[in-house]
Amino acid sequence: MKREIITIDEDLCNGCGLCVPNCHEGALQIIDGKARLVSDLMCDGLGACIGHCPEGAITIEEREAEPYDEIEVMQQMNGKGTHAKEEQHKHNNHNNPEQNGHHGHSHAAEESAGGCGCAGSKTQTFTPIPASEPVSNRHLASALTHWPVQMHLINPRAGHFQGSHLLLAADCTAFSLGSFHPNFLHGKALAIACPKLDSNREVYIEKLKILIDESQIDMLTVMIMEVPCCSGLLQMAELALSQCSRQIPVKLIIISVDGQIKQEKWHKVA
Repeated sequence: MKREIITIDEDLCNGCGLCVPNCHEGALQIIDGKARLVSDLMCDGLGACIGHCPEGAITIEEREAEPYDEIEVMQQMNGKGTHAKEEQHKHNNHNNPEQNGHHGHSHAAEESAGGCGCAGSKTQTFTPIPASEPVSNRHLASALTHWPVQMHLINPRAGHFQGSHLLLAADCTAFSLGSFHPNFLHGKALAIACPKLDSNREVYIEKLKILIDESQIDMLTVMIMEVPCCSGLLQMAELALSQCSRQIPVKLIIISVDGQIKQEKWHKVA
């Protein structure tokens, strides 16, 4: 197929390697002293790496290329997350030493894996609403503590997932349930998905496995709608857990189409 994809001018490239940790898909490597695109399958063509090249050696061109394959990206990322995180951490500290120890309302996380490369999927963590805040105030504010939240875009190794209580919610639940933020999202990390309409759901299972075994979430709440197709989200969570070395408690919440809590219970994974 013909699509946009990055190209590297070898005459301009000096092999500095700054582009490598800033490619969210791991599609770049330094080979023989030059940055190389190792696979068309792993390049989404959005060009997040371009702004990190001091020589202007990376551009986007339209040419025949294999379609971007997120499943391939996830397979390549498995086992490389710690190395990628360390490389990104060293790169960030080198360029922004004054940021060490700084805490603002929002800051970009240092993890390099798991996004599509566009600005809208940049990993960020927010200051959560204090638990001591009156419920009346929490009703007026968002309980979201990070970005992105869509399963295809999240980095399962991001700091805000470490040791968290994860709420895995079907897309429609927040629109159906008026008390979603103060009563269900508050104090939790969030990931959302639609088991019926989303493609490449195998990626979701891989990310859930990383969240459970590597990021060591301590609890999983699965929130779905009462419609039959929504149960696929619970099935994905069960499949991921069956392949993990850790076991964690799972709570199931089912929401009716008119926004009522139809069922809330602990779920035993077979």
